[in-house]
Amino acid sequence: MSLYIGVMSGTSLDGLDIALIELGAGIKLLATHYTPMPDVLRNELLSLCSSGPDEVARCAIAENHWVELAAQGINSLLKQQNLPPQAIRAIGSHGQTIRHEPAQGFTVQIGNPALLAELTHICVVSDFRRRDVAAGGQGAPLVPAFHEALFTDDVGDRAVLNVGGFSNLSLITPQNPVAGFDCGPGNVLLDAWIQHQRNQLYDRNGQWASSGKVATLLLDTLLSDPFFQTTGPKSTGREVFNLPWLMNHLSALPAFAPQDVQATLLELTAQTIVQSLRVAQPNTRELLVCGGGAHNDALMARLAQLLEHTQVSSTQAKGVDPDWVEAMAFAWLAHCCLENIPTNRPSVTGARGLRVLGAIYPA
Repeated sequence: MSLYIGVMSGTSLDGLDIALIELGAGIKLLATHYTPMPDVLRNELLSLCSSGPDEVARCAIAENHWVELAAQGINSLLKQQNLPPQAIRAIGSHGQTIRHEPAQGFTVQIGNPALLAELTHICVVSDFRRRDVAAGGQGAPLVPAFHEALFTDDVGDRAVLNVGGFSNLSLITPQNPVAGFDCGPGNVLLDAWIQHQRNQLYDRNGQWASSGKVATLLLDTLLSDPFFQTTGPKSTGREVFNLPWLMNHLSALPAFAPQDVQATLLELTAQTIVQSLRVAQPNTRELLVCGGGAHNDALMARLAQLLEHTQVSSTQAKGVDPDWVEAMAFAWLAHCCLENIPTNRPSVTGARGLRVLGAIYPA
Protein backbone atom coordinates (compact mmCIF):
# COMPACT_ATOMS: atom_id res chain seq x y z
CA MET A 1 0.00 0.00 0.00
CA SER A 2 1.18 3.52 -0.81
CA LEU A 3 0.05 6.99 0.19
CA TYR A 4 -0.38 9.82 -2.31
CA ILE A 5 -1.59 13.41 -2.10
CA GLY A 6 -3.58 15.10 -4.84
CA VAL A 7 -3.87 18.87 -5.24
CA MET A 8 -6.59 20.35 -7.43
CA SER A 9 -7.34 24.00 -8.13
CA GLY A 10 -10.06 24.37 -10.72
CA THR A 11 -11.48 27.12 -12.89
CA SER A 12 -13.72 28.34 -10.07
CA LEU A 13 -10.58 29.57 -8.26
CA ASP A 14 -12.28 29.34 -4.87
CA GLY A 15 -9.45 27.39 -3.29
CA LEU A 16 -7.22 24.31 -3.31
CA ASP A 17 -8.59 20.83 -2.67
CA ILE A 18 -5.98 18.54 -1.12
CA ALA A 19 -6.71 14.82 -0.74
CA LEU A 20 -4.71 12.04 0.90
CA ILE A 21 -5.41 8.62 -0.61
CA GLU A 22 -4.22 5.09 -0.01
CA LEU A 23 -3.67 2.79 -2.98
CA GLY A 24 -3.61 -0.92 -2.40
CA ALA A 25 -6.42 -3.32 -3.10
CA GLY A 26 -8.52 -0.28 -4.00
CA ILE A 27 -8.58 3.50 -3.86
CA LYS A 28 -9.31 4.85 -0.38
CA LEU A 29 -9.73 8.49 0.64
CA LEU A 30 -8.04 8.92 4.02
CA ALA A 31 -8.12 12.65 4.73
CA THR A 32 -8.74 16.03 3.12
CA HIS A 33 -7.78 19.66 3.52
CA TYR A 34 -9.25 22.76 1.89
CA THR A 35 -7.25 25.97 1.52
CA PRO A 36 -9.26 29.05 0.46
CA MET A 37 -7.83 31.20 -2.32
CA PRO A 38 -6.92 34.72 -1.18
CA ASP A 39 -8.75 37.40 -3.17
CA VAL A 40 -5.54 39.03 -4.39
CA LEU A 41 -4.19 35.76 -5.80
CA ARG A 42 -7.56 34.79 -7.24
CA ASN A 43 -7.88 38.10 -9.08
CA GLU A 44 -4.35 37.84 -10.44
CA LEU A 45 -4.89 34.29 -11.70
CA LEU A 46 -8.13 35.38 -13.35
CA SER A 47 -6.37 38.25 -15.08
CA LEU A 48 -3.67 35.88 -16.35
CA CYS A 49 -6.32 33.91 -18.25
CA SER A 50 -6.09 36.61 -20.94
CA SER A 51 -3.20 38.61 -22.37
CA GLY A 52 -1.95 41.59 -20.41
CA PRO A 53 1.13 43.68 -19.59
CA ASP A 54 4.23 42.00 -18.15
CA GLU A 55 2.38 38.72 -17.96
CA VAL A 56 5.47 36.48 -17.97
CA ALA A 57 6.84 37.99 -14.74
CA ARG A 58 3.37 38.27 -13.21
CA CYS A 59 2.73 34.62 -14.02
CA ALA A 60 5.98 33.51 -12.38
CA ILE A 61 5.20 35.45 -9.23
CA ALA A 62 1.59 34.23 -9.09
CA GLU A 63 2.55 30.58 -9.50
CA ASN A 64 5.04 30.82 -6.64
CA HIS A 65 2.30 32.26 -4.44
CA TRP A 66 0.02 29.42 -5.55
CA VAL A 67 2.69 26.88 -4.61
CA GLU A 68 3.26 28.47 -1.21
CA LEU A 69 -0.47 28.14 -0.57
CA ALA A 70 -0.47 24.50 -1.70
CA ALA A 71 2.56 23.68 0.44
CA GLN A 72 0.95 25.22 3.51
CA GLY A 73 -2.14 23.09 2.95
CA ILE A 74 -0.15 19.91 2.38
CA ASN A 75 1.99 20.46 5.45
CA SER A 76 -1.13 21.17 7.52
CA LEU A 77 -2.71 17.93 6.32
CA LEU A 78 0.40 15.95 7.16
CA LYS A 79 0.52 17.50 10.63
CA GLN A 80 -3.15 16.70 11.22
CA GLN A 81 -2.53 13.07 10.22
CA ASN A 82 0.76 12.86 12.15
CA LEU A 83 2.59 11.79 9.00
CA PRO A 84 6.16 12.70 7.99
CA PRO A 85 6.80 13.74 4.38
CA GLN A 86 8.64 10.45 3.84
CA ALA A 87 5.36 8.57 4.30
CA ILE A 88 4.00 10.05 1.05
CA ARG A 89 5.21 8.50 -2.19
CA ALA A 90 4.25 11.51 -4.31
CA ILE A 91 2.09 14.58 -4.70
CA GLY A 92 -0.01 14.81 -7.85
CA SER A 93 -0.42 18.53 -8.57
CA HIS A 94 -2.74 19.69 -11.31
CA GLY A 95 -1.56 23.29 -11.03
CA GLN A 96 -3.73 26.20 -12.12
CA THR A 97 -4.89 26.39 -15.72
CA ILE A 98 -4.43 29.86 -17.18
CA ARG A 99 -4.65 29.01 -20.89
CA HIS A 100 -6.10 26.02 -22.70
CA GLU A 101 -5.78 26.14 -26.49
CA PRO A 102 -5.35 22.57 -27.76
CA ALA A 103 -6.35 23.62 -31.28
CA GLN A 104 -3.21 25.75 -31.27
CA GLY A 105 -1.16 22.97 -29.71
CA PHE A 106 -0.78 24.22 -26.15
CA THR A 107 -2.24 24.17 -22.67
CA VAL A 108 -0.71 25.97 -19.67
CA GLN A 109 -1.02 24.95 -16.03
CA ILE A 110 1.19 26.94 -13.68
CA GLY A 111 2.31 25.68 -10.28
CA ASN A 112 6.15 25.49 -10.10
CA PRO A 113 6.47 21.80 -9.14
CA ALA A 114 10.16 22.22 -8.34
CA LEU A 115 9.30 24.72 -5.63
CA LEU A 116 6.48 22.50 -4.34
CA ALA A 117 8.92 19.59 -3.98
CA GLU A 118 11.35 21.90 -2.20
CA LEU A 119 8.76 23.20 0.26
CA THR A 120 7.21 19.81 1.08
CA HIS A 121 10.21 17.46 0.73
CA ILE A 122 7.95 15.13 -1.27
CA CYS A 123 8.25 13.96 -4.87
CA VAL A 124 5.90 15.95 -7.10
CA VAL A 125 4.26 14.80 -10.33
CA SER A 126 2.70 17.55 -12.41
CA ASP A 127 2.19 18.81 -15.98
CA PHE A 128 -0.30 16.06 -16.79
CA ARG A 129 -1.93 17.61 -19.84
CA ARG A 130 0.82 18.59 -22.25
CA ARG A 131 1.91 15.09 -23.26
CA ASP A 132 -1.61 14.33 -24.47
CA VAL A 133 -1.71 17.63 -26.40
CA ALA A 134 1.69 16.80 -27.90
CA ALA A 135 0.14 13.53 -29.11
CA GLY A 136 -2.62 15.44 -30.88
CA GLY A 137 -5.15 15.26 -28.05
CA GLN A 138 -7.25 17.83 -26.25
CA GLY A 139 -5.36 17.39 -22.98
CA ALA A 140 -8.77 17.24 -21.27
CA PRO A 141 -10.69 15.85 -19.62
CA LEU A 142 -8.19 13.65 -17.80
CA VAL A 143 -10.47 12.28 -15.08
CA PRO A 144 -12.36 9.65 -17.15
CA ALA A 145 -9.61 7.05 -16.61
CA PHE A 146 -9.88 7.61 -12.86
CA HIS A 147 -13.69 7.53 -12.98
CA GLU A 148 -13.40 4.22 -14.83
CA ALA A 149 -11.08 2.82 -12.14
CA LEU A 150 -13.33 4.04 -9.33
CA PHE A 151 -16.84 3.40 -10.61
CA THR A 152 -16.76 0.52 -13.11
CA ASP A 153 -18.94 -2.49 -12.46
CA ASP A 154 -21.16 -4.71 -14.58
CA VAL A 155 -24.51 -3.07 -13.89
CA GLY A 156 -24.86 -1.31 -17.24
CA ASP A 157 -24.20 2.08 -18.79
CA ARG A 158 -23.09 4.66 -16.25
CA ALA A 159 -21.94 8.25 -16.60
CA VAL A 160 -19.91 10.35 -14.20
CA LEU A 161 -20.47 14.08 -14.43
CA ASN A 162 -18.02 16.56 -12.98
CA VAL A 163 -19.45 20.06 -12.62
CA GLY A 164 -16.78 22.56 -11.68
CA GLY A 165 -16.22 25.74 -13.62
CA PHE A 166 -16.91 23.59 -16.66
CA SER A 167 -18.80 20.32 -16.95
CA ASN A 168 -17.40 17.09 -18.31
CA LEU A 169 -18.76 13.60 -18.72
CA SER A 170 -17.14 10.20 -18.38
CA LEU A 171 -19.11 7.45 -20.12
CA ILE A 172 -18.58 4.02 -18.62
CA THR A 173 -19.93 1.00 -20.45
CA PRO A 174 -18.94 -2.57 -19.51
CA GLN A 175 -16.40 -4.16 -21.89
CA ASN A 176 -15.85 -0.88 -23.78
CA PRO A 177 -13.17 1.83 -23.45
CA VAL A 178 -14.26 4.77 -21.34
CA ALA A 179 -15.35 7.80 -23.35
CA GLY A 180 -15.75 11.39 -22.28
CA PHE A 181 -15.58 15.07 -23.17
CA ASP A 182 -16.32 18.57 -21.93
CA CYS A 183 -19.98 19.53 -22.25
CA GLY A 184 -19.57 23.29 -21.78
CA PRO A 185 -19.97 25.77 -18.93
CA GLY A 186 -20.65 24.29 -15.53
CA ASN A 187 -20.52 26.97 -12.86
CA VAL A 188 -18.27 29.45 -14.66
CA LEU A 189 -21.04 31.64 -16.12
CA LEU A 190 -23.31 31.23 -13.09
CA ASP A 191 -20.50 32.40 -10.84
CA ALA A 192 -19.46 35.23 -13.15
CA TRP A 193 -23.00 36.60 -13.43
CA ILE A 194 -23.80 36.56 -9.72
CA GLN A 195 -20.43 38.16 -8.99
CA HIS A 196 -21.18 40.84 -11.57
CA GLN A 197 -24.70 41.50 -10.34
CA ARG A 198 -24.61 40.80 -6.61
CA ASN A 199 -20.94 40.65 -5.65
CA GLN A 200 -21.33 37.05 -4.45
CA LEU A 201 -18.86 34.32 -5.33
CA TYR A 202 -21.50 31.74 -6.21
CA ASP A 203 -25.23 31.02 -6.17
CA ARG A 204 -25.70 28.86 -3.06
CA ASN A 205 -27.93 25.87 -3.84
CA GLY A 206 -29.03 27.66 -7.03
CA GLN A 207 -31.40 29.81 -4.98
CA TRP A 208 -31.04 32.94 -7.11
CA ALA A 209 -31.46 30.96 -10.31
CA SER A 210 -34.59 29.37 -8.84
CA SER A 211 -36.09 32.82 -8.26
CA GLY A 212 -35.99 33.62 -11.98
CA LYS A 213 -37.52 32.28 -15.16
CA VAL A 214 -35.72 30.87 -18.17
CA ALA A 215 -35.52 33.40 -21.00
CA THR A 216 -36.04 31.22 -24.07
CA LEU A 217 -34.66 33.80 -26.50
CA LEU A 218 -31.45 34.14 -24.50
CA LEU A 219 -31.13 30.37 -24.06
CA ASP A 220 -31.50 29.72 -27.79
CA THR A 221 -28.91 32.39 -28.52
CA LEU A 222 -26.40 30.92 -26.10
CA LEU A 223 -27.00 27.39 -27.38
CA SER A 224 -26.14 28.56 -30.90
CA ASP A 225 -22.44 28.75 -29.98
CA PRO A 226 -20.45 26.48 -32.34
CA PHE A 227 -18.99 24.51 -29.42
CA PHE A 228 -22.38 22.98 -28.68
CA GLN A 229 -22.76 21.78 -32.25
CA THR A 230 -19.69 19.53 -32.06
CA THR A 231 -19.23 16.08 -30.54
CA GLY A 232 -16.27 14.73 -28.60
CA PRO A 233 -13.37 14.60 -28.32
CA LYS A 234 -13.63 18.22 -27.26
CA SER A 235 -12.62 20.46 -24.39
CA THR A 236 -13.15 24.09 -23.50
CA GLY A 237 -12.28 26.76 -20.97
CA ARG A 238 -12.42 30.43 -20.06
CA GLU A 239 -10.98 31.26 -23.47
CA VAL A 240 -14.42 30.49 -24.92
CA PHE A 241 -16.98 30.92 -22.14
CA ASN A 242 -16.58 33.95 -19.90
CA LEU A 243 -18.41 37.06 -18.75
CA PRO A 244 -17.56 39.10 -21.90
CA TRP A 245 -18.99 36.25 -24.01
CA LEU A 246 -22.24 36.47 -22.05
CA MET A 247 -22.34 40.27 -22.08
CA ASN A 248 -21.81 40.30 -25.83
CA HIS A 249 -24.90 38.11 -26.31
CA LEU A 250 -26.93 40.15 -23.84
CA SER A 251 -26.07 43.40 -25.61
CA ALA A 252 -27.75 42.18 -28.79
CA LEU A 253 -31.01 41.18 -27.07
CA PRO A 254 -33.81 42.89 -25.13
CA ALA A 255 -33.10 43.47 -21.44
CA PHE A 256 -33.76 40.59 -19.05
CA ALA A 257 -34.19 40.63 -15.29
CA PRO A 258 -30.88 39.61 -13.66
CA GLN A 259 -32.43 36.62 -11.93
CA ASP A 260 -33.86 35.45 -15.27
CA VAL A 261 -30.38 35.53 -16.76
CA GLN A 262 -29.18 33.38 -13.87
CA ALA A 263 -32.06 30.95 -14.38
CA THR A 264 -31.19 30.77 -18.07
CA LEU A 265 -27.52 30.09 -17.36
CA LEU A 266 -28.47 27.22 -15.07
CA GLU A 267 -30.70 25.86 -17.82
CA LEU A 268 -27.80 26.22 -20.28
CA THR A 269 -25.62 24.10 -18.01
CA ALA A 270 -28.33 21.46 -17.59
CA GLN A 271 -29.35 21.36 -21.24
CA THR A 272 -25.83 21.05 -22.61
CA ILE A 273 -25.06 18.20 -20.20
CA VAL A 274 -28.26 16.33 -21.00
CA GLN A 275 -28.05 16.84 -24.76
CA SER A 276 -24.46 15.61 -24.75
CA LEU A 277 -25.37 12.55 -22.71
CA ARG A 278 -28.35 11.65 -24.87
CA VAL A 279 -26.24 11.72 -28.02
CA ALA A 280 -23.19 9.94 -26.66
CA GLN A 281 -24.81 7.37 -24.34
CA PRO A 282 -28.59 7.30 -24.79
CA ASN A 283 -29.20 4.32 -22.48
CA THR A 284 -27.46 5.72 -19.41
CA ARG A 285 -28.80 3.91 -16.38
CA GLU A 286 -27.11 6.04 -13.74
CA LEU A 287 -25.56 9.52 -13.62
CA LEU A 288 -23.16 10.18 -10.75
CA VAL A 289 -22.36 13.85 -10.14
CA CYS A 290 -19.25 15.27 -8.47
CA GLY A 291 -17.69 18.71 -8.12
CA GLY A 292 -19.31 21.85 -6.78
CA GLY A 293 -22.34 21.39 -9.00
CA ALA A 294 -23.36 18.37 -6.94
CA HIS A 295 -24.35 20.85 -4.20
CA ASN A 296 -26.49 22.98 -6.49
CA ASP A 297 -29.93 21.68 -5.59
CA ALA A 298 -31.60 23.49 -8.47
CA LEU A 299 -29.19 22.01 -11.02
CA MET A 300 -29.47 18.49 -9.60
CA ALA A 301 -33.27 18.70 -9.64
CA ARG A 302 -33.26 19.94 -13.23
CA LEU A 303 -30.94 17.15 -14.37
CA ALA A 304 -33.20 14.56 -12.72
CA GLN A 305 -36.23 16.14 -14.39
CA LEU A 306 -34.65 16.11 -17.84
CA LEU A 307 -33.28 12.58 -17.41
CA GLU A 308 -36.45 10.91 -16.20
CA HIS A 309 -35.25 7.41 -17.09
CA THR A 310 -31.81 7.84 -15.50
CA GLN A 311 -31.01 7.68 -11.80
CA VAL A 312 -29.29 10.96 -10.89
CA SER A 313 -27.31 11.23 -7.65
CA SER A 314 -24.02 12.53 -6.34
CA THR A 315 -21.02 10.22 -6.10
CA GLN A 316 -21.77 10.09 -2.36
CA ALA A 317 -24.28 7.37 -3.28
CA LYS A 318 -21.23 5.21 -4.06
CA GLY A 319 -19.40 6.25 -0.92
CA VAL A 320 -17.18 8.89 -2.58
CA ASP A 321 -17.48 12.50 -1.40
CA PRO A 322 -18.24 14.59 -4.52
CA ASP A 323 -16.02 17.44 -3.31
CA TRP A 324 -12.83 15.37 -3.44
CA VAL A 325 -13.08 13.24 -6.58
CA GLU A 326 -10.83 15.47 -8.70
CA ALA A 327 -8.13 15.86 -6.05
CA MET A 328 -8.19 12.08 -5.61
CA ALA A 329 -7.84 11.73 -9.37
CA PHE A 330 -4.59 13.67 -9.50
CA ALA A 331 -3.15 11.66 -6.62
CA TRP A 332 -3.98 8.54 -8.65
CA LEU A 333 -2.50 10.06 -11.81
CA ALA A 334 0.76 10.63 -9.91
CA HIS A 335 0.83 6.95 -8.97
CA CYS A 336 0.23 5.92 -12.58
CA CYS A 337 3.03 8.17 -13.82
CA LEU A 338 5.52 6.66 -11.36
CA GLU A 339 4.39 3.17 -12.37
CA ASN A 340 4.64 4.00 -16.11
CA ILE A 341 0.90 3.40 -16.62
CA PRO A 342 -0.77 5.34 -19.46
CA THR A 343 -3.71 7.40 -18.22
CA ASN A 344 -4.89 9.40 -21.18
CA ARG A 345 -7.66 7.83 -23.21
CA PRO A 346 -7.63 8.42 -26.96
CA SER A 347 -11.39 7.78 -26.97
CA VAL A 348 -11.69 10.84 -24.71
CA THR A 349 -9.02 13.28 -25.86
CA GLY A 350 -8.46 12.24 -29.47
CA ALA A 351 -4.73 11.64 -28.92
CA ARG A 352 -2.87 9.37 -31.33
CA GLY A 353 -2.44 6.72 -28.66
CA LEU A 354 -2.01 5.91 -25.00
CA ARG A 355 0.58 8.01 -23.19
CA VAL A 356 2.06 8.14 -19.69
CA LEU A 357 1.14 11.56 -18.35
CA GLY A 358 3.09 13.77 -15.98
CA ALA A 359 6.56 15.11 -15.24
CA ILE A 360 8.43 13.97 -12.13
CA TYR A 361 10.23 16.29 -9.69
CA PRO A 362 12.00 14.17 -7.06
CA ALA A 363 11.98 15.23 -3.42
